[in-house]
Amino acid sequence: MSIPISDETRERVRAAFAAVPRADFLPDEVRHLADTDRPVMIGWDATNSQPSTVRRMLELLAVQPGDRVLDVGSGSGWTTALLAHLAGRDGAVIGVERVPELVEFGRDRLSAAGIDARIEQATTGTLGLPASAPFERILVSADFGRVPDELIEQLADGGRMVAPISGAMTVADVRDGRVKRRNDAGLYSFVPLRED
Repeated sequence: MSIPISDETRERVRAAFAAVPRADFLPDEVRHLADTDRPVMIGWDATNSQPSTVRRMLELLAVQPGDRVLDVGSGSGWTTALLAHLAGRDGAVIGVERVPELVEFGRDRLSAAGIDARIEQATTGTLGLPASAPFERILVSADFGRVPDELIEQLADGGRMVAPISGAMTVADVRDGRVKRRNDAGLYSFVPLRED
């Protein structure tokens, strides 16, 4: 069963997509594929996710203005930029990426687009950015195959994580130290989340 989404959240995500063109975050040789609703290879065994999937993940995440947001597996920086639009000027968005070339690519694209967000190099053996926690929202764009408890621990009370887990889009909410998990309808295919 699909998790309900408010009309306001849908409209905010639609506005973010209009403000942050996917083409600006694709390598030149695949930029012509920006309008296709499918994943696009961006090099280094990474993809820029299918727009309809990104849209659904952002709707489920329901970022609010002023939120501190962590983008795990930021890739080309597109989701980081979308999250920055949703969090607004009073928010703070940090992407984390394990591939050094993609860290630089994403940083360059964010800078060129004038977007106030940053991308950090992932630390081997560490999920997320525990030193920068807590976050109100965490978006995970790779499948870990299990609930990444290490990331849930980086959520603030009242926070939410959206992550594909063994093909199911999972929403984890933290309230009063308790975690409530729900799966959205549908199956999704993501690259595996790696810690090395």
